[in-house]
Amino acid sequence: MKRIVLGLFMFAAAVTAWAQPVEKIGVGDAVRVTVFQQPDLLTEARVSEKGTITMPLVGEVKLAGMSSGEAASHIAKELKGGKYLNNPQVSLAVTTVRSRQVNLLGSVARPGRYPLDDSSSQLTDVIAAAGGIAPDGSKEVTVMREGKPVKVDVLAKPFELKNGDTIVVERAPVFYIYGEVLRAGAYRVEPGMTVMQALAAGGGITPRGSESRLLLRRHVGGGKYEETPAKLLHYVKPDDVLYVKEAIF
Repeated sequence: MKRIVLGLFMFAAAVTAWAQPVEKIGVGDAVRVTVFQQPDLLTEARVSEKGTITMPLVGEVKLAGMSSGEAASHIAKELKGGKYLNNPQVSLAVTTVRSRQVNLLGSVARPGRYPLDDSSSQLTDVIAAAGGIAPDGSKEVTVMREGKPVKVDVLAKPFELKNGDTIVVERAPVFYIYGEVLRAGAYRVEPGMTVMQALAAGGGITPRGSESRLLLRRHVGGGKYEETPAKLLHYVKPDDVLYVKEAIF
C-alpha cells in the first residue's frame, strides 16, 4: 500500500512539473555556466542585446529563447564540435532574471519598467521598488494581463505578476469640502466614510460655521447634480462636494 501511495505521489509531482511552463533565457539575464572538472571554463555573463554570451574556447554563443537545459546542451555541443572536450558535462543556471518585465503606470513615485525574478514577482514588491503608491493613488489597482483587466486590492492578498503585465495605479476617489472649514480642498474617500469624518479630514468646522448648515452636492447621472442638506452620519461618495455654511446668529 505504501508503495502505491508513493508511486501516485511521484506521478502527481511529475505531472505538475511537466505542466509548469519552462522559463526561457532572455536579453539582460545573468547566467552562470559550469563545465564539470573544467574550472577554467567557468563563465558568469549577462546575455547581450544579440542574445549571446562569450565563453572561453567557443567564443560567442547564442542562448536567448532557450531553457537552461537547452542552453547547457547547446554549449556542450559547441565544445564537443570544436574538439575542445570529448564528453563535456555542462550545467547552466540563470542567476538574475532581467528579461521578464512589467510596466508600472499611474500614481506611483517612479513609473516605468521593472524586472521580475524569484524574489520580486509579487505586486507589492514591484510597487515598493517604484517608491510606493503616491498620496493620491488608489490601493485598488488594475493589472492588464493579455489584454484583460484584473482588479487587485494591494492590501487584500498577495498577487503574483507575470511577464508582460501592465499595472495601472489610478488616482484614489476623492470628495471636496469648502466653506467654513479649516482646510478646504480635495480629500481621499475612505471606505464607509461619513460626513462627520469628512469634516474631520478638513480640519473641522471654523467658529463661524455650523454643523446644522451642511449642504451636499452629488452627481446623479446624465450631467445632473442634486443638492441636499447633509447630516453628520450620511455617507460620503466619490466626487461629492460638501459645503459648510456660516452659522446664523
